[in-house]
Amino acid sequence: MTESASATDRVRQVVADHDAVKVALLLLGTYVLFTILVWNQNPDARLNAIANTLRLVTFFAAVYALLVLALNLHWGYTGLFNIGVAGFMAVGAYTYAIATRPVDPAISTQPAGLGLPIPVGVVLGMAVASVLGLLAALPALRLRADYFAIVTLGLSEIVRLSLQSSALDGFLRETFGIGTGGGAGIRVDPGIDEPLRALFYAGGSRADGVTPLGEAVFGITDDLALLGVGGGIRQSVVINWAYVLFLAVFVLAFYWVLSRIGKSPFGRVLKAIREDELVANALGKNVNLVKIKVFMIGCALMGLGGILWQGSQGSFSPTPQFLPVITFYIFVAMMIGGSGSNTGSVLGAIVFAGLLFEAPRRFGAFVRQQFSADANPATVIDAVGGLLSGNVDTFVVYITETRIAALQFVLLGVVLVLLMQRRPEGLLGHRIEEAAAVDLSVRPERTGGTGGSGGAAAADGGETDE
Repeated sequence: MTESASATDRVRQVVADHDAVKVALLLLGTYVLFTILVWNQNPDARLNAIANTLRLVTFFAAVYALLVLALNLHWGYTGLFNIGVAGFMAVGAYTYAIATRPVDPAISTQPAGLGLPIPVGVVLGMAVASVLGLLAALPALRLRADYFAIVTLGLSEIVRLSLQSSALDGFLRETFGIGTGGGAGIRVDPGIDEPLRALFYAGGSRADGVTPLGEAVFGITDDLALLGVGGGIRQSVVINWAYVLFLAVFVLAFYWVLSRIGKSPFGRVLKAIREDELVANALGKNVNLVKIKVFMIGCALMGLGGILWQGSQGSFSPTPQFLPVITFYIFVAMMIGGSGSNTGSVLGAIVFAGLLFEAPRRFGAFVRQQFSADANPATVIDAVGGLLSGNVDTFVVYITETRIAALQFVLLGVVLVLLMQRRPEGLLGHRIEEAAAVDLSVRPERTGGTGGSGGAAAADGGETDE
Protein backbone atom coordinates (compact mmCIF):
# COMPACT_ATOMS: atom_id res chain seq x y z
CA MET A 1 0.00 0.00 0.00
CA THR A 2 2.88 2.32 0.86
CA GLU A 3 4.71 1.54 -2.38
CA SER A 4 1.53 2.20 -4.38
CA ALA A 5 0.98 5.53 -2.62
CA SER A 6 4.62 6.45 -3.18
CA ALA A 7 4.35 5.67 -6.91
CA THR A 8 1.21 7.77 -7.14
CA ASP A 9 2.94 10.65 -5.40
CA ARG A 10 5.86 10.41 -7.82
CA VAL A 11 3.52 10.49 -10.80
CA ARG A 12 1.72 13.51 -9.40
CA GLN A 13 5.05 15.23 -8.80
CA VAL A 14 6.16 14.59 -12.37
CA VAL A 15 2.89 16.00 -13.72
CA ALA A 16 3.16 19.03 -11.41
CA ASP A 17 6.77 19.76 -12.38
CA HIS A 18 6.56 19.32 -16.15
CA ASP A 19 4.23 21.47 -18.23
CA ALA A 20 4.70 19.28 -21.30
CA VAL A 21 3.33 16.31 -19.37
CA LYS A 22 0.21 18.28 -18.40
CA VAL A 23 -0.46 19.18 -22.03
CA ALA A 24 0.26 15.65 -23.29
CA LEU A 25 -2.05 14.00 -20.74
CA LEU A 26 -4.91 16.40 -21.44
CA LEU A 27 -4.49 15.94 -25.19
CA LEU A 28 -4.37 12.15 -24.78
CA GLY A 29 -7.54 12.16 -22.70
CA THR A 30 -9.26 14.33 -25.31
CA TYR A 31 -8.23 11.92 -28.07
CA VAL A 32 -9.59 8.94 -26.12
CA LEU A 33 -12.91 10.71 -25.56
CA PHE A 34 -13.39 11.62 -29.23
CA THR A 35 -12.33 8.16 -30.38
CA ILE A 36 -15.13 6.71 -28.27
CA LEU A 37 -17.65 9.26 -29.54
CA VAL A 38 -16.99 8.58 -33.24
CA TRP A 39 -16.16 4.85 -33.03
CA ASN A 40 -19.45 3.67 -34.55
CA GLN A 41 -20.40 6.70 -36.65
CA ASN A 42 -18.95 5.25 -39.85
CA PRO A 43 -17.97 1.58 -39.37
CA ASP A 44 -16.98 1.15 -43.04
CA ALA A 45 -14.36 3.90 -42.78
CA ARG A 46 -13.81 3.96 -39.04
CA LEU A 47 -10.10 4.70 -39.05
CA ASN A 48 -10.48 7.62 -41.43
CA ALA A 49 -13.37 9.02 -39.36
CA ILE A 50 -11.30 8.83 -36.17
CA ALA A 51 -8.24 10.38 -37.83
CA ASN A 52 -10.26 13.23 -39.32
CA THR A 53 -12.08 13.96 -36.06
CA LEU A 54 -8.85 14.03 -34.05
CA ARG A 55 -7.33 16.24 -36.72
CA LEU A 56 -10.21 18.72 -36.46
CA VAL A 57 -10.02 18.83 -32.66
CA THR A 58 -6.25 19.34 -32.73
CA PHE A 59 -6.58 22.05 -35.37
CA PHE A 60 -9.02 24.07 -33.27
CA ALA A 61 -6.94 23.49 -30.13
CA ALA A 62 -3.82 24.76 -31.94
CA VAL A 63 -5.35 27.91 -33.46
CA TYR A 64 -7.06 28.81 -30.20
CA ALA A 65 -3.79 28.23 -28.36
CA LEU A 66 -2.05 30.69 -30.70
CA LEU A 67 -4.65 33.38 -30.08
CA VAL A 68 -4.97 32.76 -26.34
CA LEU A 69 -1.19 33.04 -25.99
CA ALA A 70 -1.27 36.36 -27.86
CA LEU A 71 -4.13 37.62 -25.68
CA ASN A 72 -2.29 36.44 -22.57
CA LEU A 73 0.48 38.88 -23.44
CA HIS A 74 -2.08 41.71 -23.28
CA TRP A 75 -4.35 40.68 -20.43
CA GLY A 76 -2.38 38.07 -18.48
CA TYR A 77 0.95 39.89 -18.49
CA THR A 78 0.04 43.57 -18.79
CA GLY A 79 -3.61 43.85 -17.76
CA LEU A 80 -4.73 45.40 -21.07
CA PHE A 81 -8.40 44.52 -21.56
CA ASN A 82 -8.37 43.96 -25.32
CA ILE A 83 -11.68 42.55 -26.59
CA GLY A 84 -10.98 43.35 -30.22
CA VAL A 85 -8.98 40.21 -31.01
CA ALA A 86 -11.22 39.29 -33.96
CA GLY A 87 -10.50 42.64 -35.61
CA PHE A 88 -6.72 42.16 -35.55
CA MET A 89 -7.17 38.61 -36.81
CA ALA A 90 -9.22 39.95 -39.71
CA VAL A 91 -6.64 42.59 -40.61
CA GLY A 92 -3.86 40.00 -40.69
CA ALA A 93 -5.87 37.47 -42.70
CA TYR A 94 -7.18 39.99 -45.25
CA THR A 95 -3.76 41.58 -45.71
CA TYR A 96 -2.28 38.16 -46.40
CA ALA A 97 -5.06 37.26 -48.85
CA ILE A 98 -4.78 40.55 -50.78
CA ALA A 99 -0.97 40.43 -50.83
CA THR A 100 -0.70 36.85 -52.14
CA ARG A 101 -3.65 36.67 -54.53
CA PRO A 102 -2.71 36.64 -58.24
CA VAL A 103 -2.70 39.92 -60.14
CA ASP A 104 -5.03 38.42 -62.74
CA PRO A 105 -7.54 36.23 -60.84
CA ALA A 106 -9.09 33.26 -62.64
CA ILE A 107 -12.52 34.15 -61.23
CA SER A 108 -13.57 37.56 -62.52
CA THR A 109 -15.84 38.27 -59.56
CA GLN A 110 -12.94 37.92 -57.16
CA PRO A 111 -10.63 40.89 -56.53
CA ALA A 112 -7.09 40.97 -57.84
CA GLY A 113 -4.12 40.77 -55.52
CA LEU A 114 -0.49 41.84 -55.45
CA GLY A 115 0.93 38.44 -56.39
CA LEU A 116 3.53 38.45 -53.61
CA PRO A 117 5.16 35.28 -52.16
CA ILE A 118 3.58 33.62 -49.13
CA PRO A 119 6.31 34.63 -46.61
CA VAL A 120 6.01 38.27 -47.71
CA GLY A 121 2.25 38.11 -47.30
CA VAL A 122 2.63 36.72 -43.78
CA VAL A 123 5.06 39.45 -42.77
CA LEU A 124 2.80 42.13 -44.26
CA GLY A 125 -0.22 40.73 -42.43
CA MET A 126 1.61 40.88 -39.10
CA ALA A 127 2.97 44.35 -39.86
CA VAL A 128 -0.42 45.84 -40.78
CA ALA A 129 -2.03 44.30 -37.67
CA SER A 130 0.80 45.75 -35.57
CA VAL A 131 0.41 49.21 -37.13
CA LEU A 132 -3.33 49.10 -36.50
CA GLY A 133 -2.50 48.23 -32.89
CA LEU A 134 -0.23 51.28 -32.75
CA LEU A 135 -2.93 53.58 -34.13
CA ALA A 136 -5.39 52.19 -31.58
CA ALA A 137 -2.93 52.34 -28.70
CA LEU A 138 -1.84 55.95 -29.05
CA PRO A 139 -5.19 57.45 -27.97
CA ALA A 140 -6.84 54.46 -26.31
CA LEU A 141 -4.13 53.51 -23.80
CA ARG A 142 -4.86 56.71 -21.91
CA LEU A 143 -8.14 55.07 -20.96
CA ARG A 144 -8.53 52.56 -18.16
CA ALA A 145 -9.98 49.07 -17.99
CA ASP A 146 -13.55 48.93 -19.30
CA TYR A 147 -13.22 52.12 -21.38
CA PHE A 148 -10.22 50.66 -23.18
CA ALA A 149 -12.21 47.46 -23.75
CA ILE A 150 -15.04 49.44 -25.36
CA VAL A 151 -12.58 51.15 -27.71
CA THR A 152 -11.00 47.86 -28.84
CA LEU A 153 -14.42 46.28 -29.34
CA GLY A 154 -15.55 49.27 -31.39
CA LEU A 155 -12.36 49.13 -33.47
CA SER A 156 -12.92 45.43 -34.14
CA GLU A 157 -16.44 46.11 -35.41
CA ILE A 158 -15.23 49.03 -37.55
CA VAL A 159 -12.72 46.70 -39.19
CA ARG A 160 -15.31 43.95 -39.77
CA LEU A 161 -17.98 46.26 -41.20
CA SER A 162 -15.42 48.05 -43.38
CA LEU A 163 -14.24 44.75 -44.85
CA GLN A 164 -17.87 43.78 -45.42
CA SER A 165 -18.63 47.05 -47.23
CA SER A 166 -19.16 46.76 -50.98
CA ALA A 167 -18.44 50.50 -51.28
CA LEU A 168 -14.92 50.04 -49.86
CA ASP A 169 -14.36 47.02 -52.10
CA GLY A 170 -15.41 49.03 -55.17
CA PHE A 171 -13.21 51.98 -54.21
CA LEU A 172 -10.15 49.77 -53.78
CA ARG A 173 -10.75 48.03 -57.11
CA GLU A 174 -11.13 51.29 -59.03
CA THR A 175 -8.24 53.07 -57.32
CA PHE A 176 -5.62 50.39 -56.61
CA GLY A 177 -6.81 47.38 -58.61
CA ILE A 178 -7.25 45.26 -55.47
CA GLY A 179 -10.25 44.60 -53.24
CA THR A 180 -11.68 42.89 -50.17
CA GLY A 181 -14.56 41.03 -51.83
CA GLY A 182 -17.09 42.89 -49.69
CA GLY A 183 -19.77 40.77 -48.05
CA ALA A 184 -19.05 37.90 -50.46
CA GLY A 185 -15.66 37.41 -48.85
CA ILE A 186 -12.34 36.69 -50.48
CA ARG A 187 -10.67 33.52 -51.73
CA VAL A 188 -7.23 32.68 -50.39
CA ASP A 189 -5.05 31.88 -53.39
CA PRO A 190 -2.59 30.45 -52.55
CA GLY A 191 -3.56 29.13 -49.14
CA ILE A 192 -1.11 29.30 -46.27
CA ASP A 193 -0.96 25.48 -46.43
CA GLU A 194 0.02 25.43 -50.11
CA PRO A 195 3.75 24.68 -49.45
CA LEU A 196 2.76 21.63 -47.40
CA ARG A 197 0.47 20.37 -50.15
CA ALA A 198 3.38 20.73 -52.58
CA LEU A 199 5.32 18.24 -50.46
CA PHE A 200 2.76 15.55 -51.34
CA TYR A 201 1.47 16.68 -54.77
CA ALA A 202 3.85 17.86 -57.49
CA GLY A 203 1.79 20.90 -58.48
CA GLY A 204 -0.06 21.40 -55.24
CA SER A 205 -3.10 19.35 -56.33
CA ARG A 206 -3.82 15.67 -56.82
CA ALA A 207 -4.33 16.10 -60.57
CA ASP A 208 -0.68 17.17 -60.97
CA GLY A 209 0.73 13.90 -59.69
CA VAL A 210 2.24 12.63 -56.45
CA THR A 211 5.75 13.43 -55.22
CA PRO A 212 8.12 10.70 -53.92
CA LEU A 213 7.27 11.75 -50.36
CA GLY A 214 3.57 11.53 -51.16
CA GLU A 215 4.00 8.06 -52.63
CA ALA A 216 5.83 6.88 -49.53
CA VAL A 217 3.28 8.34 -47.08
CA PHE A 218 0.15 7.47 -49.05
CA GLY A 219 1.48 3.97 -49.63
CA ILE A 220 1.19 3.45 -45.88
CA THR A 221 -1.97 5.40 -45.06
CA ASP A 222 -4.15 4.42 -48.05
CA ASP A 223 -4.52 0.81 -46.82
CA LEU A 224 -3.60 1.29 -43.19
CA ALA A 225 -5.07 -1.18 -40.69
CA LEU A 226 -4.62 -0.26 -37.03
CA LEU A 227 -5.83 -2.30 -34.08
CA GLY A 228 -8.12 -4.27 -36.36
CA VAL A 229 -9.61 -1.08 -37.82
CA GLY A 230 -8.94 -0.92 -41.56
CA GLY A 231 -10.13 1.10 -44.50
CA GLY A 232 -7.15 3.44 -44.64
CA ILE A 233 -6.96 7.21 -44.23
CA ARG A 234 -7.84 9.55 -47.07
CA GLN A 235 -5.03 11.55 -48.60
CA SER A 236 -6.76 14.86 -47.82
CA VAL A 237 -6.86 13.93 -44.13
CA VAL A 238 -3.15 13.07 -44.18
CA ILE A 239 -2.28 16.45 -45.74
CA ASN A 240 -4.50 18.27 -43.24
CA TRP A 241 -2.70 16.45 -40.43
CA ALA A 242 0.60 17.73 -41.84
CA TYR A 243 -0.74 21.27 -41.54
CA VAL A 244 -1.85 20.60 -37.96
CA LEU A 245 1.70 19.52 -37.10
CA PHE A 246 2.88 22.73 -38.78
CA LEU A 247 0.55 24.69 -36.48
CA ALA A 248 1.96 22.83 -33.47
CA VAL A 249 5.40 24.21 -34.35
CA PHE A 250 3.97 27.74 -34.26
CA VAL A 251 2.33 27.04 -30.88
CA LEU A 252 5.73 26.01 -29.51
CA ALA A 253 7.31 29.12 -31.05
CA PHE A 254 4.64 31.39 -29.52
CA TYR A 255 5.11 29.68 -26.17
CA TRP A 256 8.90 30.10 -26.28
CA VAL A 257 8.75 33.77 -27.32
CA LEU A 258 6.21 34.70 -24.64
CA SER A 259 8.10 32.75 -21.98
CA ARG A 260 11.26 34.66 -22.87
CA ILE A 261 9.36 37.94 -22.72
CA GLY A 262 7.81 37.05 -19.36
CA LYS A 263 11.17 36.23 -17.77
CA SER A 264 12.97 39.28 -19.18
CA PRO A 265 13.26 42.68 -17.46
CA PHE A 266 10.70 43.95 -19.98
CA GLY A 267 8.32 41.20 -18.88
CA ARG A 268 8.70 42.15 -15.22
CA VAL A 269 7.79 45.72 -16.13
CA LEU A 270 4.65 44.38 -17.83
CA LYS A 271 3.68 42.53 -14.67
CA ALA A 272 4.36 45.61 -12.59
CA ILE A 273 2.04 47.62 -14.84
CA ARG A 274 -0.60 44.93 -14.47
CA GLU A 275 -0.44 44.98 -10.68
CA ASP A 276 -0.20 48.76 -10.17
CA GLU A 277 0.43 51.15 -13.05
CA LEU A 278 0.99 54.15 -10.73
CA VAL A 279 3.76 52.36 -8.82
CA ALA A 280 5.48 51.31 -12.05
CA ASN A 281 5.33 54.89 -13.28
CA ALA A 282 6.67 56.19 -9.97
CA LEU A 283 9.66 53.85 -10.27
CA GLY A 284 10.70 55.62 -13.46
CA LYS A 285 9.26 53.25 -16.06
CA ASN A 286 7.80 54.79 -19.21
CA VAL A 287 4.45 53.05 -18.82
CA ASN A 288 2.83 54.45 -21.95
CA LEU A 289 5.75 53.45 -24.18
CA VAL A 290 5.86 49.95 -22.70
CA LYS A 291 2.12 49.49 -23.17
CA ILE A 292 2.34 50.63 -26.80
CA LYS A 293 5.19 48.18 -27.48
CA VAL A 294 3.43 45.20 -25.93
CA PHE A 295 0.15 46.07 -27.60
CA MET A 296 1.83 46.15 -31.01
CA ILE A 297 3.58 42.82 -30.38
CA GLY A 298 0.35 41.16 -29.26
CA CYS A 299 -1.61 42.54 -32.24
CA ALA A 300 1.05 41.22 -34.64
CA LEU A 301 0.73 37.76 -33.08
CA MET A 302 -3.08 37.97 -33.35
CA GLY A 303 -2.73 38.87 -37.02
CA LEU A 304 -0.48 35.85 -37.54
CA GLY A 305 -3.02 33.69 -35.71
CA GLY A 306 -5.73 34.90 -38.08
CA ILE A 307 -3.52 34.06 -41.08
CA LEU A 308 -2.72 30.56 -39.86
CA TRP A 309 -6.38 29.87 -39.02
CA GLN A 310 -8.34 31.37 -41.90
CA GLY A 311 -5.54 31.25 -44.46
CA SER A 312 -5.95 27.48 -44.72
CA GLN A 313 -9.74 27.51 -45.24
CA GLY A 314 -9.79 28.37 -48.96
CA SER A 315 -11.92 31.49 -48.45
CA PHE A 316 -13.37 33.60 -45.67
CA SER A 317 -15.62 36.58 -45.10
CA PRO A 318 -16.07 39.15 -42.30
CA THR A 319 -19.18 37.29 -41.12
CA PRO A 320 -19.10 34.82 -39.41
CA GLN A 321 -15.32 34.27 -39.27
CA PHE A 322 -14.54 37.53 -37.48
CA LEU A 323 -17.59 38.20 -35.33
CA PRO A 324 -17.03 39.53 -31.76
CA VAL A 325 -18.08 36.14 -30.40
CA ILE A 326 -14.70 34.80 -31.57
CA THR A 327 -13.03 37.17 -29.10
CA PHE A 328 -15.40 35.90 -26.42
CA TYR A 329 -14.37 32.31 -27.15
CA ILE A 330 -10.70 33.22 -26.86
CA PHE A 331 -11.29 34.96 -23.53
CA VAL A 332 -13.19 31.94 -22.22
CA ALA A 333 -10.30 29.67 -23.15
CA MET A 334 -7.87 31.96 -21.32
CA MET A 335 -10.11 32.10 -18.25
CA ILE A 336 -10.23 28.31 -18.15
CA GLY A 337 -6.45 27.95 -18.40
CA GLY A 338 -5.62 30.90 -16.18
CA SER A 339 -4.48 34.36 -17.20
CA GLY A 340 -0.77 35.02 -16.82
CA SER A 341 0.19 31.40 -17.53
CA ASN A 342 1.42 30.33 -20.97
CA THR A 343 0.91 26.66 -20.15
CA GLY A 344 -2.55 27.52 -18.87
CA SER A 345 -3.27 29.22 -22.19
CA VAL A 346 -2.51 26.00 -24.07
CA LEU A 347 -4.49 23.88 -21.61
CA GLY A 348 -7.44 26.27 -21.76
CA ALA A 349 -7.40 26.14 -25.56
CA ILE A 350 -7.51 22.32 -25.52
CA VAL A 351 -10.31 22.22 -22.96
CA PHE A 352 -12.39 24.82 -24.80
CA ALA A 353 -11.83 23.55 -28.35
CA GLY A 354 -12.18 19.90 -27.45
CA LEU A 355 -14.48 19.51 -24.47
CA LEU A 356 -16.69 22.61 -24.77
CA PHE A 357 -16.76 23.42 -28.50
CA GLU A 358 -16.61 20.12 -30.40
CA ALA A 359 -17.53 17.49 -27.80
CA PRO A 360 -21.23 18.49 -27.38
CA ARG A 361 -21.80 18.16 -31.13
CA ARG A 362 -20.15 14.77 -31.31
CA PHE A 363 -21.91 13.69 -28.13
CA GLY A 364 -25.29 14.44 -29.72
CA ALA A 365 -24.55 12.13 -32.64
CA PHE A 366 -23.18 9.49 -30.24
CA VAL A 367 -26.33 9.52 -28.08
CA ARG A 368 -28.53 9.52 -31.17
CA GLN A 369 -26.96 6.22 -32.28
CA GLN A 370 -27.96 4.55 -29.04
CA PHE A 371 -31.66 5.11 -29.73
CA SER A 372 -34.00 4.50 -32.60
CA ALA A 373 -37.11 6.42 -33.50
CA ASP A 374 -39.51 6.13 -36.41
CA ALA A 375 -40.03 9.89 -36.67
CA ASN A 376 -38.25 13.03 -35.60
CA PRO A 377 -40.69 15.23 -33.62
CA ALA A 378 -41.02 18.72 -35.05
CA THR A 379 -41.78 20.54 -31.78
CA VAL A 380 -40.89 20.26 -28.14
CA ILE A 381 -44.56 19.49 -27.39
CA ASP A 382 -44.39 16.36 -29.53
CA ALA A 383 -41.12 15.37 -27.87
CA VAL A 384 -42.43 15.85 -24.33
CA GLY A 385 -45.69 14.13 -25.27
CA GLY A 386 -43.74 11.11 -26.47
CA LEU A 387 -41.73 11.11 -23.26
CA LEU A 388 -44.88 11.19 -21.10
CA SER A 389 -46.28 8.31 -23.09
CA GLY A 390 -43.14 6.25 -22.44
CA ASN A 391 -41.40 6.86 -25.78
CA VAL A 392 -37.95 7.98 -24.60
CA ASP A 393 -36.45 7.63 -28.08
CA THR A 394 -38.55 10.46 -29.50
CA PHE A 395 -37.44 12.88 -26.80
CA VAL A 396 -33.76 11.93 -27.14
CA VAL A 397 -33.89 12.33 -30.92
CA TYR A 398 -35.42 15.79 -30.58
CA ILE A 399 -32.74 16.93 -28.12
CA THR A 400 -29.72 15.51 -29.92
CA GLU A 401 -30.68 15.83 -33.58
CA THR A 402 -30.76 19.60 -34.06
CA ARG A 403 -30.88 21.20 -30.59
CA ILE A 404 -27.49 20.17 -29.25
CA ALA A 405 -25.97 23.55 -30.22
CA ALA A 406 -28.14 25.31 -27.64
CA LEU A 407 -27.04 22.83 -24.97
CA GLN A 408 -23.46 23.60 -25.94
CA PHE A 409 -23.82 27.18 -24.73
CA VAL A 410 -25.66 26.01 -21.62
CA LEU A 411 -22.69 23.77 -20.80
CA LEU A 412 -20.31 26.64 -21.46
CA GLY A 413 -22.23 28.86 -19.05
CA VAL A 414 -22.27 26.20 -16.34
CA VAL A 415 -18.51 25.68 -16.68
CA LEU A 416 -17.85 29.42 -16.37
CA VAL A 417 -20.04 29.74 -13.28
CA LEU A 418 -18.34 26.78 -11.58
CA LEU A 419 -14.93 28.09 -12.56
CA MET A 420 -15.61 31.52 -11.08
CA GLN A 421 -16.89 29.95 -7.86
CA ARG A 422 -14.32 27.20 -7.36
CA ARG A 423 -11.19 28.35 -9.15
CA PRO A 424 -11.40 31.95 -10.38
CA GLU A 425 -7.69 31.99 -11.25
CA GLY A 426 -8.19 29.16 -13.77
CA LEU A 427 -6.36 25.86 -14.04
CA LEU A 428 -2.88 27.36 -13.88
CA GLY A 429 -3.37 31.01 -13.06
CA HIS A 430 -0.10 32.74 -12.08
CA ARG A 431 -1.31 36.23 -11.21
CA ILE A 432 1.12 36.56 -8.30
CA GLU A 433 4.81 36.24 -9.14
CA GLU A 434 7.86 37.17 -7.12
CA ALA A 435 9.42 40.41 -8.26
CA ALA A 436 12.94 38.99 -8.28
CA ALA A 437 14.30 36.83 -11.10
CA VAL A 438 16.06 34.55 -8.58
CA ASP A 439 14.92 32.78 -5.43
CA LEU A 440 15.88 35.17 -2.63
CA SER A 441 14.86 32.68 0.06
CA VAL A 442 18.03 30.68 -0.57
CA ARG A 443 21.21 32.59 0.31
CA PRO A 444 24.67 31.06 0.03
CA GLU A 445 26.97 31.11 3.04
CA ARG A 446 29.31 34.08 3.24
CA THR A 447 32.93 33.20 2.72
CA GLY A 448 34.50 36.67 2.80
CA GLY A 449 34.30 37.31 6.54
CA THR A 450 31.59 38.60 8.75
CA GLY A 451 30.52 41.67 6.87
CA GLY A 452 32.35 41.89 3.56
CA SER A 453 30.63 43.50 0.63
CA GLY A 454 31.58 40.57 -1.59
CA GLY A 455 29.39 38.21 0.41
CA ALA A 456 26.39 40.51 0.16
CA ALA A 457 26.80 40.82 -3.58
CA ALA A 458 26.90 37.05 -3.96
CA ALA A 459 23.77 36.64 -1.90
CA ASP A 460 21.77 39.30 -3.70
CA GLY A 461 22.93 38.60 -7.24
CA GLY A 462 20.54 38.28 -10.19
CA GLU A 463 19.01 40.25 -13.01
CA THR A 464 17.82 43.78 -12.69
CA ASP A 465 15.40 45.81 -14.76
CA GLU A 466 18.17 48.05 -16.00
